[in-house]
Amino acid sequence: MKMLAAVVLVLFVPTLACTQAKSCDDLKAEIAKKIEANGVTNYSLDVVDKDAQSDGKVVGTCGGGAKKIVYSKTAAAPDASAPAAAPAPAPSK
Repeated sequence: MKMLAAVVLVLFVPTLACTQAKSCDDLKAEIAKKIEANGVTNYSLDVVDKDAQSDGKVVGTCGGGAKKIVYSKTAAAPDASAPAAAPAPAPSK
């Protein structure tokens, strides 16, 4: 029984360490990939301290729980293919 417990411990501890070792940038990139796979284009992901106030939705934690990743929608960028509005003509005097 002690041998079984030792084997489980030896196999479990490195797995736990690997999940904690993921950097905030790596996790942020994984989340961004999933968001973009769903067709979302206008968004931001911000890494902030866990106690920081944020307007978006928390979509992940990193840094051993010291930081959180916050998702928020952003305004759509103007369409580059659409013609720009022509300026109004200057009034004549």
